Amino acid sequence: METLYFSGAHLLMRPLLGGVGAILTLHHVRPPRPDRFQPNRLLEVTPRFFERVIRRLRRSGADLVSLDEMHRRMTERDFSRRFVCVTFDDGYRDTLQFAHPILKKYEVPYAVYVATSFADRVGEMWWLALEGVIAANDMIALRVDGRDRHYECGSVRQKRELFGEIYWWLRSLKTEDEIRQVVRELSARHRIDIAAFCADLCMTWQEIAGLAADPLVTIGAHTVNHVILAKVTETAVRAELDNSRAVIEAALGKRPEHLAYPVGDKTSAGPREFKIAADLGYKTAVTTRPGVIFKQHAGHLTALPRISLNGEFQRPRYAKVLVSGAATGLWNGFRPLNVS
Repeated sequence: METLYFSGAHLLMRPLLGGVGAILTLHHVRPPRPDRFQPNRLLEVTPRFFERVIRRLRRSGADLVSLDEMHRRMTERDFSRRFVCVTFDDGYRDTLQFAHPILKKYEVPYAVYVATSFADRVGEMWWLALEGVIAANDMIALRVDGRDRHYECGSVRQKRELFGEIYWWLRSLKTEDEIRQVVRELSARHRIDIAAFCADLCMTWQEIAGLAADPLVTIGAHTVNHVILAKVTETAVRAELDNSRAVIEAALGKRPEHLAYPVGDKTSAGPREFKIAADLGYKTAVTTRPGVIFKQHAGHLTALPRISLNGEFQRPRYAKVLVSGAATGLWNGFRPLNVS
C-alpha cells in the first residue's frame, strides 16, 4: 500500500479497478488500549483515525450513502456517481459512544449489523474469550485432537504465537459446535466468563433502539448466534438468517432488509449462503471478502465485498488506497467478481 500510494499508482489504477463504489467494514471505534497483548486489535480503530477517514471521504467527491440508496443505485443501474457505504458489525457500544457522534457531525449515513444474541446477553464471543484466557494465564491446558496438551504463555511473544495457533486450529474444526465446546471448556477451566463480554461491550436493545431512531442509521441482521455459517447445516443457516430478522423486528418494530455474514470470508459464507439470503428476501448481504463494488455486482447483491478499515493499518493514506480499489484489485487478480 505504501508503494501504491507514494507512486501514485492507486490514482492511475482507479479508472480500471475503482468500480462504482465501496462498502467499508468496521467493528470497534474506541480509544487505544495500552495492553501489549491485543490479538484482536485488527478489529478496532481509534476515533481520531476514523474521523480523519470520514473527513477525507467527505472531501473526496464520493457520495456517502445508506444501504438502501446503494441498493437503489445498483438495481436501477445508476452509476453516474461513485458511492461509499459505512458499516459496523456485531453491535458494539462504542459505535454509539465514539463512532456515532463523528458520523452525525459529518451527516454520514451508516449501518449497524446486529447479532441478536449479543444484544440479548447470551452470545458467545469465543475469539475474545480465547484472548482473555491467554492474557490471564502463564500456562493453559487444552485438549487438542484427543490429546491433553499444556502451553506456556508467560511472555507477550508466547501469547501472540499461542493465540494464532489455537485460533486457526479452532477455525479448522468441521463444525461450529466443536469450536464453541472447546472454548466453553477452556474458559470454564481458566475462569473466564464468556457471557461477560456481551454485557461489557455490546449495546442493549434500548441503546440499539435509540440509535435506530436516527434517520442516518440502518439496522441490519448479523444472524442470531454469530456462527460461521459454512460450518452449520442448510436448515441452521436459514434459521439464523430468518430468526435474527424476526428478533430485530420484534425489538425495534422494523424488519431488517440487509445482512452481514459473520466472519464473512470465503471459508465462512459462499454460494449456499448467498442463495439462502436471496431466497429469504434480503435486499443486500455483505461479506468480508476484500473488494470494491463493480457494476457486475448488480447480479450478486447478496455476495457483496467490503473494504476493512483495519486496526493494524491506521493511516489515512492506506484507506485512500483501499477505497481506490487498487490494493484489492491486485489481491483479486483484477477480477471484478469473487462470488464462488
